[in-house]
Amino acid sequence: MQKKPFHSQARRPGPPQQVRIIGGAWKRTPLPVLDALGLRPTPDRVRETVFNWINHQIDADWQQADCLDLFAGSGALGFEAASRGAQSVTMVDSFGPAVRQLELIKDKLKADKVKVLRADALAIARDLAQRGQRFDVIFLDPPYQQDFLTQALPLCRALLKDGGLVYAESGERLPFPEQDDDAMPEWLQGWTQVRADKAGMVHFHLLKLH
Repeated sequence: MQKKPFHSQARRPGPPQQVRIIGGAWKRTPLPVLDALGLRPTPDRVRETVFNWINHQIDADWQQADCLDLFAGSGALGFEAASRGAQSVTMVDSFGPAVRQLELIKDKLKADKVKVLRADALAIARDLAQRGQRFDVIFLDPPYQQDFLTQALPLCRALLKDGGLVYAESGERLPFPEQDDDAMPEWLQGWTQVRADKAGMVHFHLLKLH
């Protein structure tokens, strides 16, 4: 029996949330967050840190950067990259209401360089790789406790341009061994951790291939 893709359909208590774009042309623009279980946007403070890391790695040259946001959700990461002038941003989500909201935000911002796709993230990653598409920055912020990261990260090897970067967010620290490479889990093999930090329950990492 094939496992169904995760959808953030069940509603959670509490008022609607919003996050804000941190920098670029749309700085301070609020992004609404659907009231849905599993939809957990990257906090503003974490995004500010992460984009500072990426700026340092790419010399802030976003105009040459093709980006892929595989678990787009609220679009906080993808629209942040677009706001900073990314050459292209492809956002992927499998949850219909989230996709419709991403399209509304795209239209409101006149974000012509953003493409929104409704699709299973793992399936589209394989399809994009087969079609020869390559990216400079890939954002991976999947629902926690779904084991998506261990499946998605290996697929990114075939999706990155030379020197490309992957941002990975998770509920726990990625198990990079401190010394013994033999202890490296198979799904992490081939990756180097450029930077890593923690904010509350959020662990976030910037990775590149050896």
